[in-house]
Amino acid sequence: MLGQVGIPGIIILLVICLIAFGSKNLPNIGRSLGESLQEFKRGISGLKEVFN
Repeated sequence: MLGQVGIPGIIILLVICLIAFGSKNLPNIGRSLGESLQEFKRGISGLKEVFN
């Protein structure tokens, strides 16, 4: 399903996010999302080490 999202769809999604959250909040949301993904990757790699 996500493979069908093209450039126009991504642009529309970004515009909707900009309208919904405002330009001041978007960097904070992106930063916290990036930190969450990084912590998730660390947790997954830790689990891989435990099982190996």
